[in-house]
Amino acid sequence: MTAGHLADLLIAAAILALALGVVLARQVFTAVALFVAFGLLMGFAWVRLEALDVALTEAAIGAGLSGLLLLGAARRLARTGAPVDEKPPRRAQVVAIGIACATVTAALGAAILALPDPAPSLAPMVVASLPALDLGNPVTGVLMGFRALDTLLEAAVLALAVIGIWALTPNRAWGGAPGWTQPRATEGPLALLARLLPPFGIVVAAHVLWVGADAPGGKFQAAAILAAMWLLPWMAGLAAPPPTGAAWLRAAVAVGPLAFILAGFGGLLLEGAFLAYAPGAAKATILAVEVVLTGSIAVALALLVLGPAVAR
Repeated sequence: MTAGHLADLLIAAAILALALGVVLARQVFTAVALFVAFGLLMGFAWVRLEALDVALTEAAIGAGLSGLLLLGAARRLARTGAPVDEKPPRRAQVVAIGIACATVTAALGAAILALPDPAPSLAPMVVASLPALDLGNPVTGVLMGFRALDTLLEAAVLALAVIGIWALTPNRAWGGAPGWTQPRATEGPLALLARLLPPFGIVVAAHVLWVGADAPGGKFQAAAILAAMWLLPWMAGLAAPPPTGAAWLRAAVAVGPLAFILAGFGGLLLEGAFLAYAPGAAKATILAVEVVLTGSIAVALALLVLGPAVAR
C-alpha cells in the first residue's frame, strides 16, 4: 500500500467518522463544528481527486459560509426562545433513516463500479473546444461557455433566495438592517482577524477570480471569500450591515444575473444564439460577466448569512 492510498483511506475514514458525529451530536454547536470539519475534509478529498475547483468551493461555501449560516440559525433560535435541542428520534426512526442512507450509498457505489473502464467522458470534446473561448481552465469553459445557461440560473437562484429570506421580515422591520447587533470585540482572535484579514482576503479573492480563466478558481470561490471578508467585521461588532431598503444593495444583488442576461442577448444579436460569444471577444466577455457576477454573488451570500431585517 502506497502513502497515497493510506492517505485516501484515512481521509475516507475521517469523513465517515465526522458524518456520524454530526448525526449523533446532541449539542447544536458541536454538530455545527463537526459539520465544518466535515466540509474541510471533503475539500481534501476533492484535492485527492484532482478537482481543485470543487475543493475550493467546498472549503469556502460548504464549510465556511454554511457553517456561519448554521451558527447564525442556532443563535437566532436561542434568542427567539425556540427550542434548539429537540428530543432524540425514536430508535425505529434512526434505523429507518440509516437503512435509507445505506441503500442510497450502496446504489451510488454500484453505479460507479459498473462504469466501463475508461468511463465515458465529454472531457476530450471540452478540451478540444476551449481554444474557441481562449480559456485555459476547462471548468470555467464549461460553466461560462458550454453550460452557461446553468450558471445563469444558479446566479438567479441566489437572487431569488435573498428575496425569499427578505420575505420573512416582520412588517415593523421592513427595510431595516439585517442580522442581530453584535457586541464589539475589543480583544481576542475575532477582533484581530476582523481588523487585519479583510484587506488580504480582498486581494486573495481578486487573484482567485483572475486566475480562474486559466487555473483553478473563479467567481464562486472569489465571491465566497469576499462574503466572508464582509461578514467578519459584522461578527466582531466593528461594522453594521446596510439596510435592506438601500437601492444600491438591491441593485448589487440583481446586477450579476442582469449582466449575464444582457451578455446572452448580445450573443443572440451577434451570433444568432442566446449566450453565444462573438469570435475573438469570448474571453473578454466572460471575464467582464464574471467580475460583475463575483460582486453580486458575494453580496447575495453575505445577505443569506445575515438573514432578514430585524426590529432594533
